[in-house]
Amino acid sequence: MVDITHKINTLREATAVAVVKTSSEETIKAIRNNMVPKGNVFEMAKAAGLLGVKKTPDLLPDCHPLPIEYTGIHYEIKNLEIHISVEVKTIYKTGVEVEAMHGASIVALTLYDMLKPIDKQVEIGSIKLQQKKGGKSSFKINSEGITASIIVCSDTISKGKGEDKAGEMILSKLKDLDIPGTKSIIADEPSEIETALENAEGNLVIFTGGTGVSDRDNTPEAISKMLDKNLPGVEEQIRSYGQQRMPFAMLSRSVAGVMNGKLVLAFPGSTKGAAECMDAIFPHVLHAFKVLEGKRHD
Repeated sequence: MVDITHKINTLREATAVAVVKTSSEETIKAIRNNMVPKGNVFEMAKAAGLLGVKKTPDLLPDCHPLPIEYTGIHYEIKNLEIHISVEVKTIYKTGVEVEAMHGASIVALTLYDMLKPIDKQVEIGSIKLQQKKGGKSSFKINSEGITASIIVCSDTISKGKGEDKAGEMILSKLKDLDIPGTKSIIADEPSEIETALENAEGNLVIFTGGTGVSDRDNTPEAISKMLDKNLPGVEEQIRSYGQQRMPFAMLSRSVAGVMNGKLVLAFPGSTKGAAECMDAIFPHVLHAFKVLEGKRHD
């Protein structure tokens, strides 16, 4: 299966529709009057559809098992056709469109099976995804006009005794979001951190390094006193995401805030730690720029 461990949970919704076509008014009357020999058509098909939704990962190899938190199955009779709608919801890392379509398929097959003794010409028509919501596709962020400064805080790297990987990784992930950036390397000195923040170009400033608990980890203290506002929700998301993957993330002192219209972030110096911070909050954190401009997301 596709690796989804880097994704975050969001509300995922999907609705699939299917059509079952009968050949006569007699069939429709039998359904309406609950006179089909095999039993109540709609109730039996609904029960089968619920099972179909739940069993999707058992039958489709690349589908992830996930918690189904709501399934709604509805019918509408239009002339000689039965229109089926299956809505599925979950809060998870991946969508439920296949579950909805599988449920609609099972409902349609059950209707076919129950109606064929009284209607030899019954047939299944189209089965398709009507809509889906959730994930990055529902929270599109326009990165136009955003430029970044990446500041690597490391005594070792600033002295030429180590190689920067975290800063390069951040630049690479920003490039995937069409955000250009530059990188600089400084020592983990409060005065240098403050100066770097004051002089940083662009409206997105990301520090990496100096967020640990040693005597030389000064980044959070130096940055925090310069911020106009902290963004505690962003900091909470970073730590929550990290702790789901590594228990030592509880020691993280990552910082997020706003200064002079700039979004300022401070990530750990390890490449993995910084990558997890990026995955935890990007691209959604960029919505902060719309809020700063007075354009709130609907």
